[in-house]
Amino acid sequence: MVAVIHPIPSGTRDVLPDEMRELRAISDALRGVFDREGYGEIATPSLEHESVLARGGAGGPLPAYRVVDDHGAVLALRSDMTVPIARVVATRYATADPPLRFCYFANAFRSVRPHRGQQREFLQAGVELLGAPGAEGTAEALRVLCASLDATGLEHYRVGLGDASLYPALLAEAGVPEEARAGLLHELSTRDFVGLERKLRALSLSGEARERLLTVPQVRGGEEVLGDGGAGLRAVVELLPDDVRARVIFDLGLVRDLAYYTGAVFEVYDPGLGQPIGGGGRYDELLGRFGRPLPAVGFALTVDSLHVALTGEERLS
Repeated sequence: MVAVIHPIPSGTRDVLPDEMRELRAISDALRGVFDREGYGEIATPSLEHESVLARGGAGGPLPAYRVVDDHGAVLALRSDMTVPIARVVATRYATADPPLRFCYFANAFRSVRPHRGQQREFLQAGVELLGAPGAEGTAEALRVLCASLDATGLEHYRVGLGDASLYPALLAEAGVPEEARAGLLHELSTRDFVGLERKLRALSLSGEARERLLTVPQVRGGEEVLGDGGAGLRAVVELLPDDVRARVIFDLGLVRDLAYYTGAVFEVYDPGLGQPIGGGGRYDELLGRFGRPLPAVGFALTVDSLHVALTGEERLS
């Protein structure tokens, strides 16, 4: 009998029982840490009004799917949980005393290139800490992040830590036109330094300015790479316990692909996977766009990627 192949949408996949059990075990380990640290689990609709998601700012990932409902409203599947949680805080927690702590396990949807193995639909697990400013809030998020990864059994990961405001400041200092900055930041967020160099050479910049904009974001290492402008990141690391601090690598070129980040940003790397497992950072201006200004920080882990990294570590051991 010839098997009939019924296709599924590109960038999606079926998860069968054996893998589902493993993914559930990972989620349970993460949930245990989130609960212990006082983060209450929250769920929001998969569909949001596109105008709400647009408050996350230009330059972020495009919605993977848009629909028009029976009332003519334009809806989109969420690309992450941070913007929906910001909406919830402004509407349902408008007078609640901060800090507020939320966690979630939710599918997100993004416009990607499936032929490169990227998924349009993927499960995220993460936390949002709202109303905790500066280094203290960021240090808590990093501590919870590492405790969560440790609970799953991941051993060889590192956390890249940078500042989302650094490269935009360098672009402004070099006199890069506003209209050219988004393209440069995109190349940096994808770590495409060849593309970054090509776009820099197309601009009317001095050789010194061009060289600085190309070399600074490739600097990674210990605290010695921070120079005089790294006081904010140093303050974060000084608040971390030694086991978390040992995981941190400073990355002066770290720029995440979500437009709302304003300060410290971080990503998780592991030799068992060739791409970040997840990441996060500070987004101190986002909640103000919804009417409740609060400093905020959070992170999201892609559970499927974490599963692959754990499997890869087993093979490497």
